[in-house]
Amino acid sequence: MLNNNLCEYIMAKVYHHEIYGLRETKYDWLNKHHIKNVKWNKLEPQSEFYLFIPQDQKMFKIYKTFKNITDIFPVNSVGIVTARDALTIGWNEDEIWNRVQNFARLEIELARQTYQLGEDTRDWKVEFAQKDLKESGIDKNHLTPILYRPFDVRYTYYTGKSRGFHCRPRSDVMRHMLEPNNSLCFMRQVSTSGSYTQVLISEHMVDNRTFFSSKGIIQQAPLYLYPETDKKDLFSEHETGEKKPNIKLELFEELKKNYKKEVTPEEIFYYIYAILYSNTYRTKYSEFLKIDFPRVPFTKNHKLFIQLGKLGKQLADLHLLKSKELDKPISKFPINGSGKVEKPKYIIVETGQLVPTRRDAPSKNTGLVHINTIQYFDGISPEIWNYQIGGYQVCEKWLKDRKGRTLTLEEIQTYCKIVTALSKTIELQEEIDKHYSED
Repeated sequence: MLNNNLCEYIMAKVYHHEIYGLRETKYDWLNKHHIKNVKWNKLEPQSEFYLFIPQDQKMFKIYKTFKNITDIFPVNSVGIVTARDALTIGWNEDEIWNRVQNFARLEIELARQTYQLGEDTRDWKVEFAQKDLKESGIDKNHLTPILYRPFDVRYTYYTGKSRGFHCRPRSDVMRHMLEPNNSLCFMRQVSTSGSYTQVLISEHMVDNRTFFSSKGIIQQAPLYLYPETDKKDLFSEHETGEKKPNIKLELFEELKKNYKKEVTPEEIFYYIYAILYSNTYRTKYSEFLKIDFPRVPFTKNHKLFIQLGKLGKQLADLHLLKSKELDKPISKFPINGSGKVEKPKYIIVETGQLVPTRRDAPSKNTGLVHINTIQYFDGISPEIWNYQIGGYQVCEKWLKDRKGRTLTLEEIQTYCKIVTALSKTIELQEEIDKHYSED
């Protein structure tokens, strides 16, 4: 009601009740209850989300004192939206290069038919894509790796022009990933019911669906920002100037004050990476991690900051498949054959059970991942097989996306490294939790 230009508000009261179980159980409960005989729980929704579900307010107040990841890394963006993955993403440089050349010279409708592109949309049209390629000069310098799914690096042709070959190339951020760089990948909202797993390092630009979620898409924050390039050519020589960290200046000042020492951008980056991989952290703040960008608690103990940073560095090297620990993979691909991925299948081999091509029986339970009826990867425990990053079950997803393909020697070696990296990740997470609990 308006009175003398002032608004009079009536504060609503919010109540909540929920039940779990089968549909029949819920129907039976509804038949026996009505709004007056339900035991309601009164809620007091708090800023900034005003959720209509129970929330641990004490824990939330603590969590809000942590630093929001997007405040720490001010320059960030969602991943590239290609609009036509089958056209714009290739398994290797040669494939995407040949496709670009062929696509650019075809008549519009023939190109649409050849690459099964469907109808044009407002933001992506065959004509615009071809024009963008031609204006780029069809130059191999535009070929670049892209992180398509966890541990799945493919290739694309990148011009940086919106509504061109890519629908939304996010050039303001992605241009920094055309240079030697690392980036933190994360999400704002996730729909998975399990633990928060939407965190990964990437040294390449990322696809918008690198992580799985029906609520949002991946966010990428480069560690370093490079000087502006020629607006007409993202691949031209840089202007004079040095790269600078994409980390808020106030954080450097705050940490220097707390530690009485200077900290480097890398130390901050790897510390954050370790925290976001802490199972204790993920469990403790799980309900908040699913509704907003992650927030990072910074310890006031410099020794602990350094210890966690070193563990974060080890994790990062594993996830970039650059760690020396991957030189001796725990998984092997022992059977000769076609190498064709037909239907990936995981089976557990119990202690003492004989395995084909092996003279000895395993001393403990292990697992095999068959790619066809004959060939398999060995040494994969259930914990590794079920391990998720970005909402995807990594070992399964990587192979399922290659169904129908014949694995190259490099891909076989990569998969063995992925298995080893996940095994080492699980060990490191336990070590991180030991230190995290000390804070």
